[in-house]
Amino acid sequence: MQLPLRQVPNLISGIRIALVAPIAWALVQRRFELTILLFGLAGLSDLADGFLAKRFGWQTDLGAVLDPAADKLLLATVLVTLAYLRLAPLWLVAVAVSRDAIIVLGAVIYRYWFGPLEVRPSLVSKLNTLAQGAFILAVIGRERFSALPAWLVVSLGATVFLTVVISGIDYVLTYGRRALT
Repeated sequence: MQLPLRQVPNLISGIRIALVAPIAWALVQRRFELTILLFGLAGLSDLADGFLAKRFGWQTDLGAVLDPAADKLLLATVLVTLAYLRLAPLWLVAVAVSRDAIIVLGAVIYRYWFGPLEVRPSLVSKLNTLAQGAFILAVIGRERFSALPAWLVVSLGATVFLTVVISGIDYVLTYGRRALT
């Protein structure tokens, strides 16, 4: 059976999901170079599936769920693992994971009560994803190579916090308004 080309971005998202466990394992084992390599590969897969879906019109209903789910699963797992290893503050991880849980719960409730939901990530949400990725790489890079200054890691953590809060409020207000109209 041949895979239709429009499913290629979904396959790439699936590969990203499959990378989550090896990334967490490498991180727990403190194999930081491998963690950075696998996390970078996951990041590239996110760019690739998005590019292919948009460039060739290969968007699917499955992809609309699979791509953000892969992103949330990857980032949440790595952040929780960093907190477990005491490399990232638990409060920051709790705020980031709570935001994603609220978004997912809100989407499920919206779909149940109001019907299909077309979610488009806002600019601040995209910045949040970028900030979380940069923070993760900075924390791991500082732990492994000690070359990054502490102020940079702290600044990226503050950026994550701000973008988590702003994007979380944005999602609640945007989809709350949609529910009321």
